[in-house]
Amino acid sequence: MQNIFKILDSVLYRQALAAGRFQGAEIDLKDGFIHFSSAAQVRETARLHFAERQGLTIFAVTAESLGDGLKWEPSRGGQFFPHLYGALDMKLVLWAKPLVWNGGAHDFPPETIQ
Repeated sequence: MQNIFKILDSVLYRQALAAGRFQGAEIDLKDGFIHFSSAAQVRETARLHFAERQGLTIFAVTAESLGDGLKWEPSRGGQFFPHLYGALDMKLVLWAKPLVWNGGAHDFPPETIQ
């Protein structure tokens, strides 16, 4: 089973937990799907889109648990990224951890390595 990862503002993560569903961050709502990254992609995603940001959470879900709503589509540099069409049931979240900015990069939890 392959884990995929989502980085988002911690306040938004807590709101999704309380609601039981994650509809997406602003960029997800604009694009019409929830952006995820594989283990090989998540560090570059953080560098490009979340540099110097504090107050972030990273969470994991199993790609297979998302069923037909998950599509692997070409994006940055022709890489195929996981995109979820529809809301995420927060019961599918395997784990969530703070993603801390250390002044030069984010410190990723060891669980992001597969």
